[in-house]
Amino acid sequence: MGSFGERLREARKQKGLSQTEFGELVGVTKRSQMMYEGDQRVPKADYLAALVKTGIDIEFILTGESRGAAGVINSAPLGSDVPHVPLEGLSLSTGMPVPLYDVEGAAGAGRSLERETVVGTFTIDAATLSQLGLAGAQLAGVRVRGDSMEPTLFDDDWVFIDLNDTNFAQAGVFLVWVSGELRIKRLQRLAGGAMLLISDNSYYEKEMIAPDRMQEVHVMGRVRTRMGEIA
Repeated sequence: MGSFGERLREARKQKGLSQTEFGELVGVTKRSQMMYEGDQRVPKADYLAALVKTGIDIEFILTGESRGAAGVINSAPLGSDVPHVPLEGLSLSTGMPVPLYDVEGAAGAGRSLERETVVGTFTIDAATLSQLGLAGAQLAGVRVRGDSMEPTLFDDDWVFIDLNDTNFAQAGVFLVWVSGELRIKRLQRLAGGAMLLISDNSYYEKEMIAPDRMQEVHVMGRVRTRMGEIA
């Protein structure tokens, strides 16, 4: 049944629309539509609501399965005679596919994750998103590498980052791009426009980014939650 992006691409093609035409139909740019179909960006709720209005089977797009009139799960291919489920009628088990990235494999070519390789997807159900306060977040999953953030984060943990939250004036842990390298650090704003990168592991020294180097830095998103092995 393929990935979210593959099912979305097939649905668009079955409507006979280009990425530009389909994007105009649902209110996004061609580039955004391309990213969604390539599993390189996670769409927000308003995009999914727009898909429903086009008559697309949104449950199949999200999960690869559809429920018939009797509530039985069907794996019918796109275009077959299956009911279209209203967005508000979706079960809480239907969630958002979150793209997963490995920081160690990051190319460092740009100040976003769009150019990085998606190593997988993880679907978070709607109930969990609501409980975590992430219902409106643009999420990306990133694997932690190294021990610099212990004991908060450990090597091989997966963290979920809200790419819409880049305000490091409020304390927290962030994914930050520094001189072509992706790092997960605690950030602190300093007087005069400087920034302090802080590792929770006391073995590592704090790193100050002077104001004249701030063009080398881009805050990509706030770490909201993590998955990791219980010691």
